Amino acid sequence: MRPLFLDDIAAIRKNDPAARSIVEIWLCYPTLHAILVHRIAHCLHTRLRIPVLPRFVSVCNRFITGVEIHPGAKVGRGFFIDHGSGVVIGETAEIGDGCVFFHGVTLGGTGHHMDKRHPTIGSNVLVGANATLLGPIGVGDNAKIGATAVVINRDVPANCTVVGAPGRIVKRDGEHADEPLPLAHYRHSVNRNA
Repeated sequence: MRPLFLDDIAAIRKNDPAARSIVEIWLCYPTLHAILVHRIAHCLHTRLRIPVLPRFVSVCNRFITGVEIHPGAKVGRGFFIDHGSGVVIGETAEIGDGCVFFHGVTLGGTGHHMDKRHPTIGSNVLVGANATLLGPIGVGDNAKIGATAVVINRDVPANCTVVGAPGRIVKRDGEHADEPLPLAHYRHSVNRNA
């Protein structure tokens, strides 16, 4: 767990120019606290299979930090949430390494799926403020989802920028584009660092 925690601190230093010292990060970043507590709850939930306690830890975490991460969600290394209030990450969501989320991001379900119900996010993905991603969708590596974008049951290809409601591709591999998102190819769980 210690290397994951150090990666999360490094992500804050990399992504937030306001972070001036390790002491400041440790004391003044509730999103770091939210991620650390989630990693503990996730371990209780998945490895130790302790009932109820992980959910209680998650609820306390939400109450204190404003960030709701279900203990079943898989979160990769170097995860950074900037101004985390209102972030909601569902039970079957998976987040790759080096991702950045802003406040109000939702990785939720639509209520129409069993088993895998929440998005799978690749590595090095940026998700803007108040973006909503719903369903067992995939977001490819290095994608950018704009603030207030809405993506429901549609995949986001790698190396694309998506904006709007409903989301549309406006940049693909560094070139301007104007494309609809492809329908989701529903995935089963992928192996991520957790």
